[in-house]
Amino acid sequence: MTDQPLLDEIKALIKASGPMPVWRYMELCLMHPRHGYYVSRDPLGREGDFTTAPEVSQMFGELLGLWTASVWKQMGSPQFLRLIELGPGRGTMMADALRALRVLPPLYQALHIHMVEVNPVLRERQGATLSGVRNIAWHDSIDDVPEGPSIILANEYFDVLPIHQMIRHENGWHERVIEIDGNGKLQFGAASEPTPRFDVLLPPLVRAAPVGAVFEWRPDGEIMKLATRVRDQDGAALIIDYGHLRSDAGDTFQAIARHTFTDPLKAPGQADVTAHVDFQALARAAEDVGARVHGPVTQGDFLKRIGIDTRAAALMQKATPEVATDISIALKRLTDTGRSGMGSMFKVLGISEPRLTAIAGLSDLEQAGDN
Repeated sequence: MTDQPLLDEIKALIKASGPMPVWRYMELCLMHPRHGYYVSRDPLGREGDFTTAPEVSQMFGELLGLWTASVWKQMGSPQFLRLIELGPGRGTMMADALRALRVLPPLYQALHIHMVEVNPVLRERQGATLSGVRNIAWHDSIDDVPEGPSIILANEYFDVLPIHQMIRHENGWHERVIEIDGNGKLQFGAASEPTPRFDVLLPPLVRAAPVGAVFEWRPDGEIMKLATRVRDQDGAALIIDYGHLRSDAGDTFQAIARHTFTDPLKAPGQADVTAHVDFQALARAAEDVGARVHGPVTQGDFLKRIGIDTRAAALMQKATPEVATDISIALKRLTDTGRSGMGSMFKVLGISEPRLTAIAGLSDLEQAGDN
């Protein structure tokens, strides 16, 4: 990896302007117009750097399609519905969801599909995957999606939004930064002065954190956009990501390349840099603008509540022994709580307009079963 134009550019910026906040470094790594990780490649699958739930099994997208149908009915079955996906990968999840929705012609006819995607490589893949779909459009931002009743799906979207990192010193909380060490390599540092009155805004758990603790936060802008949209225009959003249920201290800034963790400062733009999602912060921001919050629950619980075991059994009944084994492995990967499973690491949060008092999979078991 001798040719690293983004690394050279970041070093030049630091030399010219001083240490760079973690959020700015993460933004450049992912979204730099020429060298950003998410604007230049297909990162998914066996040949890429990581695998998402829709790539693990068709069951994931199919069940989100049925979840969409459930919410649509609760909305009063509007004759027009925007189905919006944020960061839709290769289009696999949307294709699986739409296949499940074809069994409900009134909803299928009502759908207008909107894919929010900045990566031209992935846009092309999505177009190929969804080549037979009518009423489909692509956008750079949810701001560009026209108004109207909407259901928004965001699977592994929030984890790549840039984070601020703060580190606690004796005299307060300092912004964590990227600087250049004596050998010309990138390293973590801290702003020389503390951020004034930062502790006033902190959750109680974090206020008690010891010296040296790291606290991560994301601006509320993106979640407030989703919450305001469903509050005002009718609908719901479903957020699925890896993260924690409660706001707490901890350094989760990480990089993944070729399905293996790597140093996030080593090769900017050539690895996926992410950080865990603070679901308590998302819920608080959504409630602050008057949307209703449902959950969060773990992905394993959510998928079980909306019927993944039944769906897996139906698929296995019709499958060859080899394929049935693959389905069983995929089921465990999506729902198990161990290190190899996504069931407890990933959480699911629903946000809706206030009249939707219960949503399938996110309310209590009795309510979820009724939907």
